[in-house]
Order: sequence, then C-alpha cells, then structure tokens
Amino acid sequence: MKFNKLTIVASAAALSLGVAACDSPAENAAEENIEEMEDARDNAVDAMEEAGEITEDQADAMDDQTDAMEEAAEEQADEIDEM
Repeated sequence: MKFNKLTIVASAAALSLGVAACDSPAENAAEENIEEMEDARDNAVDAMEEAGEITEDQADAMDDQTDAMEEAAEEQADEIDEM
C-alpha cells in the first residue's frame, strides 16, 4: 500500500510541475489546498490503521475515497480558469 501511494503522489507531483505554468495563481492555490487536505486525510487513515482502529481493507477503501475526492476537487479547481 505504501509503495502504491508513494507512486501515485510522485506521479501527481510530476504532472503538476508539468502543467503548473499553465495554471492561474487562484487555481494553483486551490490545488495546493487540495493536496494539503489529501495529505492530512492520508496521514489520519495511516494512523488509524497503525493503531488497529481500522483494517487494511478499510484503510484502502478510505484511500480510494480520498483519491476520488481529490480528483473531483481538482476538476473544480481546473474550472477556475474557465470562469
């Protein structure tokens, strides 16, 4: 699970760097907030899993939900420039 998450984050970071020049300051700020939310939620899920409060399957489901939330929020952030 850690390897997959690291791979996803690294890929997203590389992609973000590639398109950052095309984004407005407002869109960049929104995307930074989204990344911070994702990091905080991932850390919380990891802590719950390590503490035995949730199972690995539950953590995976929560990670999937976080990814879906991030994707939806980034789509909204992309629309900032279109307004």
